[in-house]
Amino acid sequence: MKFNDVFVSREHRFSLGIEETTGRFYVSFPVSNGMADYEEYYEIDRATFELFQKDLTAALAFVTRGRHRELDQLLMVQPGTNRGSAI
Repeated sequence: MKFNDVFVSREHRFSLGIEETTGRFYVSFPVSNGMADYEEYYEIDRATFELFQKDLTAALAFVTRGRHRELDQLLMVQPGTNRGSAI
């Protein structure tokens, strides 16, 4: 998979982008498991992607739910047994 960030919020620590191989849209944010820092990628549809580019509040609500592991069904890459926590 080749993730290409289109929008990055350094302040809120998340990004929006397009996975280049499949054309799928995503929201990502950093996580850490104590051994490594990495990104979790959550698939969204085009309409949601476009909404999040215009509406930061909506994007932050989604990111918060992802950080609380409420959107695991949308993960593009399943985490291993030593899953990290949002940082």
